[in-house]
Amino acid sequence: MQQQSLFAREDTQPLAARLRPRTLAEYVGQQHLLGPGKVLRQLIERDQISSMIFWGPPGVGKTTLARIIAHTTKSEFIDFSAVTSGIKEIRSVMQQAERNRQFGERTIVFVDEIHRFNKAQQDAFLPFVEKGSILLIGATTENPSFEINGALLSRCKVFVLQALTQEDLVTLLQRALTDPRGFGDQKVAMEPAMLEAIATFANGDARTALSTLEMVVLNGIREGDTTTVSWETLAQCTEKKSLLYDKTGEEHYNLISALHKSMRNSDPDAAVYWLARMLEAGEDPLYIARRVTRFASEDVGLADPRALEVAVAAYQACHFIGMPECSVHLTQAVVYLSLVPKSNALYLAYESAKKDALTQLAEPVPLVIRNGVTKLMRELDYGKGYQYAHNTEEKLTDMQCLPDSLLGKRYYRPTDQGQEGKFKTRLEQILAWKAQQDQETP
Repeated sequence: MQQQSLFAREDTQPLAARLRPRTLAEYVGQQHLLGPGKVLRQLIERDQISSMIFWGPPGVGKTTLARIIAHTTKSEFIDFSAVTSGIKEIRSVMQQAERNRQFGERTIVFVDEIHRFNKAQQDAFLPFVEKGSILLIGATTENPSFEINGALLSRCKVFVLQALTQEDLVTLLQRALTDPRGFGDQKVAMEPAMLEAIATFANGDARTALSTLEMVVLNGIREGDTTTVSWETLAQCTEKKSLLYDKTGEEHYNLISALHKSMRNSDPDAAVYWLARMLEAGEDPLYIARRVTRFASEDVGLADPRALEVAVAAYQACHFIGMPECSVHLTQAVVYLSLVPKSNALYLAYESAKKDALTQLAEPVPLVIRNGVTKLMRELDYGKGYQYAHNTEEKLTDMQCLPDSLLGKRYYRPTDQGQEGKFKTRLEQILAWKAQQDQETP
């Protein structure tokens, strides 16, 4: 816990700290929240903020935004770390905030990594948030639904901050080279593509981008009053992550696309190569595992139902043991998914259904498949005529489950690939049986 002025001395601070935005005008990114007319910007400008949680990946401006809010709303700002503080420190800060309130001064308590607090620590904030002694702003990289107590979460508005785009990061890097708080008083010679490469390397993290820029400039070649940064210096400063791009600024997502398309094309050798490129460049194995899991249903589906099991097991293995050991588990999943039969029938089924769900009239659920759990519902014919499939010899009924406007619509169209051929045969049998029932119905 520390109470401090909004902006400490800058002469010995790292570049990322020196360039920390002080106003909304300087803030880069999060236009979905802070663009003209957006909800959070209006709340700040109107000084109508309440307790809130900022949820997003590292280096996207959660702490900076909290400081800007405190400065803009002219509140006392207390920076509070969930890593180093306990209930004793919480109570001390709350007592100070209560005294401030009695003197008409509002206190914003910013809690970094609020998900690290246990239930008792989080509960300690509740009474002070409820009676308005403080405005709580929590920052977390974890899903608040799982990591923050429901009672506290219900009293806070959650704002989701997104990873900065490459364009956002390039803007920050260009500012660092021209702003007197950065390298504006120096002459730094860098190719524009280098800034794009640093932005790609940073992967949405402004702190990483600025720290990398600071490192390459400090290690640049000084000739007179000019510092020249070479590609060799840039590669040395970014170490393994330099594998994620070349001198033309190859984008990170090109590699995951190469992995995905290699598996889709049933090329295990290419798939393993692209997997190694990413892992050895320092890519998060869980990110790769999530993409592999998506592939298991998007490109394999019921052609091999075990594909999803293999992918999920690989994700769990990565979570349990991490790198470098989990590389073999990902290799197993990638090779398996490359070799099994392929089908995108599930993907196409959902996309077709999604289109109808978004564009067709939102018809009510047919009464026959509604759940009549109350007397009133039953009087309104909820569930009337429902047929319990397990009570029939065929385990089938001719009950209508789609709305009238979509009657007879087909979304899932199975292929003959692998195991899906069996599902196709079963579906054809079901459809034939239902067609026969329709013919027999007078």
